[in-house]
Amino acid sequence: MKTDIGIKDQDSKVVAGVLNKLLADENVLYTKARNAHWNVEGPDFHAQHLFFESLYSELAEIIDEVAERVRSIGHYAVGSMKEFLELTQLTETKYKKNDSQGFISELLNDYESLIISLREDIKTAEDSNDAGTEDFLVGLLEKHEKTAWMLRAHLK
Repeated sequence: MKTDIGIKDQDSKVVAGVLNKLLADENVLYTKARNAHWNVEGPDFHAQHLFFESLYSELAEIIDEVAERVRSIGHYAVGSMKEFLELTQLTETKYKKNDSQGFISELLNDYESLIISLREDIKTAEDSNDAGTEDFLVGLLEKHEKTAWMLRAHLK
């Protein structure tokens, strides 16, 4: 059934594209946080193991919310690893060491990249007259800014 929520079809298609790219980014970031959780080593293992778990748990909720936002504006959410890797701006990293500082630096870079993209995505949602997505993305921006601050606070 056609979605009729007051957003032009072309505009909702543009916003769905933005959201699906974000969904890909969030899934890659989730995988990287899980990797850090599983593989971190060092004297701060326990604290960092729990910290990384909190990151991927929050990302799991965000992923679901982004996918549901895509559906709520009448489009389909991407859901395969192939699609995620084709759409993401993030890169996979092969770590030489599994220390918390390396994982945190990499995750911080990714969060900061997402924050910059989210600012552009908010403008796209605004230009597309999609106040719901605009509001959703502003909330997500705030969550990611807070997480970036926490990651930054861990670095020397």
